[in-house]
Amino acid sequence: MVLAKKNKKKSKNGKHGPENQGMGWNGPPQNAGLLGGLSKLLPSSRSNQFLLGALIGAAAAYVLSDDELRGKMIKSGLKLYSGLLGGVEEMKEQVADIQAEMQAEQSADS
Repeated sequence: MVLAKKNKKKSKNGKHGPENQGMGWNGPPQNAGLLGGLSKLLPSSRSNQFLLGALIGAAAAYVLSDDELRGKMIKSGLKLYSGLLGGVEEMKEQVADIQAEMQAEQSADS
């Protein structure tokens, strides 16, 4: 009868395999994208996450229930939105001007 040998190769970190690496989450992968580091800002324990969620929910309930504060926030949001749209329109005009200049230069060279 032949006994099978166990593979005793060690990984780079000196441990035998994934079973020895613990059950915890080690953070986002290296290429996690733009918001990959956002998880570092959040609390790690469940009770802290619950408390943070409860505080955010209470703040949202307060803001939504206060008519004057809600009106101010809506006005601020609309001002921000209109400012953003104005900036986008200005950028479109600048792009159109640059395109017109480039076409004028190309037609003058021909």
